[in-house]
Amino acid sequence: MEKTEAILIGRTRYAETSLIVQWCSPDLGLFKTMAKGALRPKSPLNGVLDLFVSAELRFVRSKSGDLHTLAEARWTNPRLGLRASYGRVLAATYVVKLITLVAETGSPIPEIHELLVKALDYLATKDPVPALITRFEQRLGELLGIIPEGETGMAAAAIEDSFHRKLPVQRRQLVDWIAKH
Repeated sequence: MEKTEAILIGRTRYAETSLIVQWCSPDLGLFKTMAKGALRPKSPLNGVLDLFVSAELRFVRSKSGDLHTLAEARWTNPRLGLRASYGRVLAATYVVKLITLVAETGSPIPEIHELLVKALDYLATKDPVPALITRFEQRLGELLGIIPEGETGMAAAAIEDSFHRKLPVQRRQLVDWIAKH
């Protein structure tokens, strides 16, 4: 049985009572677990597997694939303040989707995880502002080595160019939301 601390960044229903849960951990990077029976009313995982929470996990590593079996999860930071506004949820979704766009599954990403923690902790107490988006993209680009440290204003384009993918649609939605509020 392995232990780690991770942020829940995605969940998909699997069968009637189970979930496939995607995590971001500093030492394991992006990985997925099967949470068998998590949707059953008496499951110890019921209500624990919520988006953007940090949790201490115990799981059994798969011998043949990349879908591990979740045994236990306990909140270390629920970030309940994220639910205070649609903008906060949208911003959290954007930063998570951006990380999943650029990070390789199963590779340690301690600096990127720390960046995500800082962004989510900020959003748990404050609504997003334009500087949050640009600073997050800038720092992510620096950590990935695709833009020089301190060079501003080109992070979003550099990420798109380097990974040959468009930025997540939530970026445009977030910019629009910020402009209205």
